[in-house]
Amino acid sequence: MGRRRGLQRFGILGLSIILGVACRPTAPGGDGTPTSPAGEAAPATLLIGAAVSLQAAMEDIQPEFEAEHPDITLEYTFAASGQLQQQIEQGAPIDVFLSAGIPQMDALEQADRLLPDTRKDFLSNQLVLIVPRASTLGLTDFNGLTQAEVQQISVGDFGSVPAGQYAEQVFSNLGILGDIQAKLIFVNTVREVLAAVASNNVDAGILFATDAATSDQVTVAATAAADLHDPIIYPLAVVDDTAHATAALTFVDYLSKDAARTVFTDRGFTVLD
Repeated sequence: MGRRRGLQRFGILGLSIILGVACRPTAPGGDGTPTSPAGEAAPATLLIGAAVSLQAAMEDIQPEFEAEHPDITLEYTFAASGQLQQQIEQGAPIDVFLSAGIPQMDALEQADRLLPDTRKDFLSNQLVLIVPRASTLGLTDFNGLTQAEVQQISVGDFGSVPAGQYAEQVFSNLGILGDIQAKLIFVNTVREVLAAVASNNVDAGILFATDAATSDQVTVAATAAADLHDPIIYPLAVVDDTAHATAALTFVDYLSKDAARTVFTDRGFTVLD
């Protein structure tokens, strides 16, 4: 099984980039895939940059994929989608990007950083309000966050975390952003939101339903109405300068197969056709 990495900042990735440039062979073929002397595809190690909310599902998928494709090894880097976008823009050797938000993928597409015709929308999710399991605040909707008893709300950074961006839209559309602004505790990933609420360090948090489902220390108090935020879409694409285009496309194709779709569904995602 490939190593799993949770790199959060490009500075941590710097050495990997240097090693990646030094170790990845250039391809004589037009698709960027390294070949053996006999002309066959060489074993490939793919670095998959995926939103943190996908971590459990992607780790479930890894052993089955590698068993079916023993010539391809998967390595993961999990971070906020905005952080991964920046890492790719700065040259991190990520082969496939799985974002929890559309704007991050749009930015890379506009910068011509995606392999043409590889982008697609493949998952959807829901945004939920969670509270500690022992909470006595009685929250049942997002408007309840304005009550004086709610003092701290954990939320993803509005600039880089898709769940935080969707939360900002919900607050704005409900007209409560100004009322709760001073209560917001910004973090870098949805997993940090979950940890803060589960440990009872904050009164509430906003994150994806799939993340809330991973902990029995929190309770879902409300689900945001779909018309309060942009559609929650997870797009994926192969990065344009991958040295393993054929292997990357094999992996992307696998994510649409029944085995992978079952993993995502079991984890609470909606798989898009």
